[in-house]
Amino acid sequence: MAGAGGRSWRDLLAGRARKRRSPFGSAAELQGAALRLLDQHQNLAELLLEVGDSAKPGVQDGAEPRGVSPESFIVSVLQEQASKLGVPTATLAAKNAVANVERICQDSASPSQVPLLNSDQRKRLTCLLQTVKDLLANNMFCRSLFCQEMWKMKEPPVLEAVWHLHRGDIVGLAELLDRSPAGPAAVEWLCSSLCGLCEQAGDISCGDTELAQGILSDFAIVFLQHGFEQAVELGRKVEFQKVAYICRAVLQRMLAWVLDAVGKEKQEDVSMVQAARFWLNVFNVSLYGSVAPPDSLRQFFRHTLTEVLTYNPALKVSDAIQMQKEWSFTRTSPLLTALYRKLLVAFSVKESICQLQQVLESHEVNWQHVLSCVSTLVVCQAEAEQLFKDLLSHLLLKAFGNYDMENMITAFLIARQAALEGPAVFMPYSEWFKASFGSAGGYHGSSKKSLVFLLEFLSELVPFEAAPYLKVHIMFPPFVPSKHRSLLLEYITLAKTRLADLKVAIEDMGLYEDLSAPEEAVQPQAQALRDVEKALQIFENTRKIPTSVIEASIFRRPYYTSWFLPALLRPRVLPKAPDGRMAFIDSLKRADKIPSSLYSTYLQACHAMKEKVLQDDSKAEPSHAKEPFEQLKAELAVLRTLAVQQAQWEEVAAQLAVVSDRLRRVLGDSSEDSEAAPFSSPVRVAMPAPGLAACPQSVPAPGLAACPQSVVDLLLTSFCQTLLAASSFNPPDRQGPCLSLLVKMMCGHRNLLPALLGRLCQLIYHQGPSLGAAHILGLAAFVIHLSECRALIPGVEANSGASQAVPGKALSVSEYWSSLLLCRTEESFAFCLRFCTAAAAYLMCKFSSCSHEDFCALVPPGLIKKLQYLVPRLSLEARGVLCEEAKSALSWSSLSCPSLNYRRASLCLWRSALCSFLIGDQKLLVRAECLKFLERLGKLQKLRNCRAKACPSPWLPAVLPGKWWRGKQLEILAFLLSFREWLLMELEVCPEKDILSASERQDFHHWAIYQRYLPAPSAAGGCDGDLEKACAVILNAILDSSQSFRLDLGACAQSRTSLSPEILCRLQELVLELRCRPKLLPGCSAAQRHFLFELLQGRLTGRDPEHGSALGEQLWRQQELLLHSRILLGLPASTLVTTCWKGNKAVLDCDSFFCFVNSELKNVSSRGYALSYGITAHFFRGLLNASLDCEDAAEGVNQALATCQTKCPVVLLSAALWWPRLEAALCSQWKRLFGAPLAEELARLRGWHSSASRFLCSGAALPVSDPPWLSAAFLHGAILQQSPRGRGTEALERLGTDAEQLLVALLFFSLLDLISARIAPKLCPLSVEPWLAWFGEEGTASLWCPIPLGNPGCQEGVDFQTSLEWSLQILQCLQGRGTSWPLLFHSAEGAPGRFRVLRSAASQRHTRLLPLAFYSLTPSFQQELLQQEPAFLSVALQMYIQLLQLFVEGEVLPQSDRDPTEHDPLELISAARQFLLGAIPHCPAQSLGNIQPLLSTCEELDPELAATLLHFSRPAVDMELEEELELF
Repeated sequence: MAGAGGRSWRDLLAGRARKRRSPFGSAAELQGAALRLLDQHQNLAELLLEVGDSAKPGVQDGAEPRGVSPESFIVSVLQEQASKLGVPTATLAAKNAVANVERICQDSASPSQVPLLNSDQRKRLTCLLQTVKDLLANNMFCRSLFCQEMWKMKEPPVLEAVWHLHRGDIVGLAELLDRSPAGPAAVEWLCSSLCGLCEQAGDISCGDTELAQGILSDFAIVFLQHGFEQAVELGRKVEFQKVAYICRAVLQRMLAWVLDAVGKEKQEDVSMVQAARFWLNVFNVSLYGSVAPPDSLRQFFRHTLTEVLTYNPALKVSDAIQMQKEWSFTRTSPLLTALYRKLLVAFSVKESICQLQQVLESHEVNWQHVLSCVSTLVVCQAEAEQLFKDLLSHLLLKAFGNYDMENMITAFLIARQAALEGPAVFMPYSEWFKASFGSAGGYHGSSKKSLVFLLEFLSELVPFEAAPYLKVHIMFPPFVPSKHRSLLLEYITLAKTRLADLKVAIEDMGLYEDLSAPEEAVQPQAQALRDVEKALQIFENTRKIPTSVIEASIFRRPYYTSWFLPALLRPRVLPKAPDGRMAFIDSLKRADKIPSSLYSTYLQACHAMKEKVLQDDSKAEPSHAKEPFEQLKAELAVLRTLAVQQAQWEEVAAQLAVVSDRLRRVLGDSSEDSEAAPFSSPVRVAMPAPGLAACPQSVPAPGLAACPQSVVDLLLTSFCQTLLAASSFNPPDRQGPCLSLLVKMMCGHRNLLPALLGRLCQLIYHQGPSLGAAHILGLAAFVIHLSECRALIPGVEANSGASQAVPGKALSVSEYWSSLLLCRTEESFAFCLRFCTAAAAYLMCKFSSCSHEDFCALVPPGLIKKLQYLVPRLSLEARGVLCEEAKSALSWSSLSCPSLNYRRASLCLWRSALCSFLIGDQKLLVRAECLKFLERLGKLQKLRNCRAKACPSPWLPAVLPGKWWRGKQLEILAFLLSFREWLLMELEVCPEKDILSASERQDFHHWAIYQRYLPAPSAAGGCDGDLEKACAVILNAILDSSQSFRLDLGACAQSRTSLSPEILCRLQELVLELRCRPKLLPGCSAAQRHFLFELLQGRLTGRDPEHGSALGEQLWRQQELLLHSRILLGLPASTLVTTCWKGNKAVLDCDSFFCFVNSELKNVSSRGYALSYGITAHFFRGLLNASLDCEDAAEGVNQALATCQTKCPVVLLSAALWWPRLEAALCSQWKRLFGAPLAEELARLRGWHSSASRFLCSGAALPVSDPPWLSAAFLHGAILQQSPRGRGTEALERLGTDAEQLLVALLFFSLLDLISARIAPKLCPLSVEPWLAWFGEEGTASLWCPIPLGNPGCQEGVDFQTSLEWSLQILQCLQGRGTSWPLLFHSAEGAPGRFRVLRSAASQRHTRLLPLAFYSLTPSFQQELLQQEPAFLSVALQMYIQLLQLFVEGEVLPQSDRDPTEHDPLELISAARQFLLGAIPHCPAQSLGNIQPLLSTCEELDPELAATLLHFSRPAVDMELEEELELF
């Protein structure tokens, strides 16, 4: 008891004893009086508190009171009191303890009961509990009675008081609940108290918050232990079955309370949501630790998940179909999402989906909760995508197996819900629908009943469907056999009706619409822009108007005229040279698919825009709402904080979903349906052509033009900042999944990809050398993660912006960014080395824990190959040259240091990590905070020693065990830089701007070729020591590099138009080495294989025709042949001619060269019947040099030239044309080599030239050679060189009677000159190849021609009119002599023997254009010719048909504005037709009888002319029949 001033009764008694003398005589009297006083005034409840308080150590005076202990005192008092009352001591103690608890709980200042005590209550309760513990220790306290009395209290106890009883092991919560008289009442009390605790948790101090968390945790453990006991344990504790019921009921009620709060979250009831979130701590798996069996814990979480999914299943399936898009991950209540994420921690992804499947099959579910759970799984678990695909397959199989609508609707809802989260986490709905039902092998393809089931199901969905899904079903309908087509049409009609009800016009549907977008329907303007881009892509690939556009212009006229054409004809500044869009518009205009008025308006608008741009170049970037951009920026900052805190990594996936949603809002309507773009369509990035602006532009999917660059910059900046922030705490392999998921999220926004890749091109390709170390490190890591997400990125088309688009091959994203790393100049070499070093270091550290197979799949081969090219080129140590090695190791943190020597860093990678990767030893790969390459390489010291001694190529597995190597060979070889790839990289270098000097570059070339690749096995990209193989690789690389249409910039562009002289020198060295091999023995009939011509011929014959135009293919072939000529001229002349043995005699073998000339080289000749001077002189030099191997050089040369007359006459014709320049060089070489008189055949050539010159100059007789066409060739060349055509006319009259064949050959040569003049007017045909005339300007042509065009000096350009006049003079001379000549125009196979050689010597193009020359001669055709030449009409008709065919195929070139004397092709055809119509009536019957094989072809091309021929040929036929009848 407490006295005045709050002092204890001992203090009071002691004070009184000091003040006065005791009236009692003895101690016994005093004790008795005290006992009587206590009996009269004793309060047992207060006594329990006082004793408990006094028993506590540390009384104020610090002295232990004398006498009996407080414990024994209270025991004695309780016993005495109990004996008086006649009750057990334990019962009395329990009742008094309950009375104290009740009094303590009621002494609260709060009018309503709260779950926590105040400080005074907590202090008093502590005293009471201490006393009760003492009583328990003395077996003086009844637990069961205490529990019963607790439930008899007027008001339920405060929750904290119960927790103290539980925590102090006085009365456990389970025991207390077991003694409750009514279970529902206990449930009600607990739930209200727990709700109050959660609500109060947010408004209390930090210390009380920890107390509240402790209460919740301890009670949650009790609920789990007793509510979800295993069956065996539950049977042993029958008395606790009530407890199990109460525990489950409490958890059930609290879960319902949380789920109710989910519905109020949007009502901004913050306090309730915060309270519910506090209760979610119950679902932390770490809370239970080892106190609960794993099976019980999983049962608890499984039960809770089931309850969530089945809670309040009020929504119907129709509601779910309509409201589904509102339940995506970012739109779902964060409270519900947090609950899912906590529950799913206890299970694997597979177990979670199995539980979801089980609930769907056995319960009526809340669709909102089920579908939001699907979204959570798909977003937060990377493995969920494939598992959901498997689940959908299972559901569809069951649905079609039992024709079960429930499984069908479940599958469709899940597929749509997962697709709502974007293609980064799940395939678009359209792709899933096509994959499931778009083919005969779909789930519905087994029978008609299955098809009807599907269509009935889709029909039942129609009244509730959103427009995007209906469009998917219409645009990509299920596969239906033709006999059941009517069933599908019924559904499509129903779907179109629904679209009309939704005010979505079916006419506004796009041509290439792929509508998987979860948002509202795409606006027709945006869809039309997308259709235009797709149509342009198809047109550029095929050069034809897409069929879908043609169909739309006919069958979908409203959409075509209202949306497609306006999108196509958006005003813009037109380029100087027509681009792909302009060519497409022109094609539509020619096909009458664009109205003339609309086309004129378009051109006027474009002109107006050009004027406006000229006045003001600067254009303001489209303004975007600041608020969404700032929200995106803020969410990215939150993501950055999560990335650096390992404890928060589990929140990254959810935060990225929020970032993705903010990004979608920033991009606006252009990105809401980013998932709709077909994955097969490539990403197009426009790169500037030489001389244009240096900033690449993304070729936008619709809406992307409005995507500000600031958004892309923000994403890249955020990535780099996150990387640097994370790297300041951990190395890449311990930075968590944030960066990978961030890049994956970016790739999921398909419309963002062109701008993102375009910006990447700008930063790496154009600004790379100016970037700082931090920028390089960030970009390097970014491209590594891009490669990791390559499955989400379609092919990339980098368009160079040339005037005529050349469809390029779509690159993978790894190939794309690797192609941006071009090593051409000193600055670009330094940047590429730094970039590749940073990328490789990040890659090997980030994924060091992956298995070898997974690591190989992640590594971009281009990166490893680029390092294999750069490091040896820039580091002598990498080539095996002994230098002082750096002693320090390379640390990850030092990669961002500006002063870092990247050559040393790359060398560290070369010596350790790269080597370890290539030999497959993952244990040696980079890990931990420092990439200690050199230290870790100690385990490979043996390999290093072997490499230094015996293996000059460190990446080749020369010292590996054979068995291991065979198993890993294919994996490793994919990353080895082959000889060809090395050459292509080296050919990109600009020698004048190279980081190496000329001598250093030569040393590097010799090392690479002779030490690295020549001895290396072919499987590793080498040549197996084979010189021929090395030459072939170099030759192919040179040609491919020169033929490539890759982008070239600045001064490097000009150097790329010519062959690399240094690589060509290496080829010359190898070819000369090839000559140093054993010669064939006498008696061997086989010639040495001429691999060079085999290779060149193989490139031309083995080329697969591409999708480009025929003109493009011809240009490629002409360019290729010109390169062949240039390379042949750069090689030793002796390579053109080999030797072989015939019997015991060595002879010259020119067959390979002759074959190559006849099939290819003659087709690039400017004259059409002669090779260029360079090739001709080169052959003759090689012929004389090779004759050194013959016993009789003169005889060998004579035999070779004699063979030319029949096998390759074009060589002799070339010699005749170029003899004035050839003669001096050949005579000088012969004299130098042999010092003997000129070989007989060479002397004959010189003699024929002299005879022709004398014939023209002095009037001497012209002896005719055998064959006559050779004399004609020399005469023709002499006429071109020496005389005006008038003197040539005089010479014709002086020719003898034996010169008829010479005149015919002379006519043939002059006609070929006429054709050459027509192909390339006003250009010198001896120096400019005919294909150059196909370009409009010389500047354009020179870009394609790698051969310097020199002036021959001795010839003039051939003029068309002059050639025509000369040909007419020769023809008149022939007709005057009565010489037959028309058969000259027959094909080489059908021509007489005397003309076959001439026809075979002409180029293919000149031969095809002979009809043009034939009908240019019509002014000289005399009527007598029709009677004298029976074959004339047949030849004329054949030439006319070929002329028509040439014009139809586009071979006849239009009239040149530079030469008005030329005949227009149409005029020429008209003149030829009129000539035939006038000549036919005068032709003899025999001539008309020869035309029968040509009538069918003529009827197809010119029916009127064919009818005329038939009309005049009938009498001849009748007459022949009558003559036959008379014979009988």
